[in-house]
Amino acid sequence: MTALLRYQMELLLRSHRWLPPLLLYALFLVIGVQSGQPILDSLGYTAAGLLPVAAWWVRVCTSGDSPAARHVAAAATSPARVQLACVLTALLCSLGLGVLATVVVARISSPHSADHQVAVPVGEATAGGLLAALACALLGTAVGALCNWPLVRRPGWGLLATALLALLALVWAASPAYAAVHDLVTGSHSGAVPLPLLPCLLAALVCAAATGLACAAAGRRG
Repeated sequence: MTALLRYQMELLLRSHRWLPPLLLYALFLVIGVQSGQPILDSLGYTAAGLLPVAAWWVRVCTSGDSPAARHVAAAATSPARVQLACVLTALLCSLGLGVLATVVVARISSPHSADHQVAVPVGEATAGGLLAALACALLGTAVGALCNWPLVRRPGWGLLATALLALLALVWAASPAYAAVHDLVTGSHSGAVPLPLLPCLLAALVCAAATGLACAAAGRRG
């Protein structure tokens, strides 16, 4: 798996297809996050934007290799392992971006509640923001795994499904990503710092199930 992950990471970086999601996320933060805003609100916004980026990167990783090269890698290991390496590569990139964005936003934000009356501990707020980013990255990875090859074989339908399911994951009240972001926004009103551990756990379970399903489908289709 180490060799496969290194290969997929190099393939992603050389293709430059990682750049559009990154630029879109940067634009999202430039528009929505400003210095001096309440820290928990800004961290919730930062985490929410990570979900579609994670889904997009899974799409890039699962479609970045040519069929011939993928068959060679699958013959050397297995189709399921190649698929797993693609998903893990996208997840690792999303987590790295989420950590970087969370730390930067925490440093430039105001450590106060939404009404600027209650002081908010920066360390605890950053921890809550990291957990929310983790939940969104995991759920975005699950969306990407479910809506692209090998479960969805037509690129057009995969793109539409990815966009719709990512939007649903952000606005549906039962979604772990929605719960994590909502906890931060709600905490900003009172100044209490939430730690969305349960949403992270649920997102991890959903991500594991979606990735397992995609890997099993890759193994059947070769």
